[in-house]
Amino acid sequence: PKNLEEQAISLVGTDIYEKLIKGYTGKQWGRPCTELPAFIIKRLPVRFTYDDNYFNALYQGIPNGGYTAMVEKMLDGVEVRLGVDYLAGKAELDKLADKVVYTGPVDAYFGYRLGALQYRSVRFETETLDTDNYQGNAVVNYTDAETPYTRIIEHKHFEFGTQPKTVISREYSAEWKPGDEPYYPVNDDKNGALYAEYKKLADAEPGVLFGGRLGEYKYYDMDKVIEVALDVVGKELA
Repeated sequence: PKNLEEQAISLVGTDIYEKLIKGYTGKQWGRPCTELPAFIIKRLPVRFTYDDNYFNALYQGIPNGGYTAMVEKMLDGVEVRLGVDYLAGKAELDKLADKVVYTGPVDAYFGYRLGALQYRSVRFETETLDTDNYQGNAVVNYTDAETPYTRIIEHKHFEFGTQPKTVISREYSAEWKPGDEPYYPVNDDKNGALYAEYKKLADAEPGVLFGGRLGEYKYYDMDKVIEVALDVVGKELA
């Protein structure tokens, strides 16, 4: 398969591709499936069973209390500065440590000297509803091209499911522009070639570790990004 459309049809056939993949993927990435690489769809498993989990992993879940609680415990006793533009104060901030872990956009780190990489951004529309249950699930995806949002998240179904009201967030995908928060790298051939040149610069940058979706310009799932982070720590502290 030369692109996402061909890969999807080879995995699930035309009917499921047309109903569940084509419209959603077009909204998510802002470009047709024929212009996206095949590997994007290969991260999702295809099963001929009634197992409705997203992935095949034996153990699946989120941290108790959510990721915020986990990160708060990790940072307990550590100085944290918020609202700081690292790149604007890079010279002074770099003096505070022997090594820097940089998880921002790799092209921004180098002042876009080779050109700007493309990203997708996300806009959330959040609403509190006077009901104890809106959709019965934490996440429902809207796979048609006509619905403007890609999914609705009902937060209480992740863990905190007893409140008399509920909070939902509609998620809209959009092309990134300066001032927006970048969420997803656009891993097509053009951006892949540009990132390869930035990676050469990153690999040669002394004392800096580039990581995460933005630092490595790679579409990571949460379990994989944690796995990679632990591997890097193991190497650095060995």
